[in-house]
Amino acid sequence: MLSNRKWDKASPANETAIDMLKTISPNQLPSSYIKLLSYSNGGEGPLPVDPLYFILDSAENCIRIYKDKTFEEYFEGLFVIGGNGGGDAIAIDMRKPAPFPVVSFDMTNIDLDESVWLVANSFSEFVDYIGIE
Repeated sequence: MLSNRKWDKASPANETAIDMLKTISPNQLPSSYIKLLSYSNGGEGPLPVDPLYFILDSAENCIRIYKDKTFEEYFEGLFVIGGNGGGDAIAIDMRKPAPFPVVSFDMTNIDLDESVWLVANSFSEFVDYIGIE
């Protein structure tokens, strides 16, 4: 999937975790996101756009984040899938219609108008960026 890219791959996600993630998600998750987890359940690599680096959370970690409602109070509608390792989260923006855009946001700033910015118009577009400097 990410051949010839700078991507530190993890083992594939198991079907149980993927099924649980699909079940808890408030909307249907992009198939390209599920495909990425099936290839690499976690991992990291560069991006050619801000926030310049992507650390993919495992399916299990995404399930825990969603069940614990970690971001729900201040970042409702943003389905967090990872971060950049420097204070920014990366999320599927489920406040918008499908195909859901991918956004990044400053986890310390609850003013969504200030802290959320577009990374890609869809998850498929985002996958095209993964592993490219």
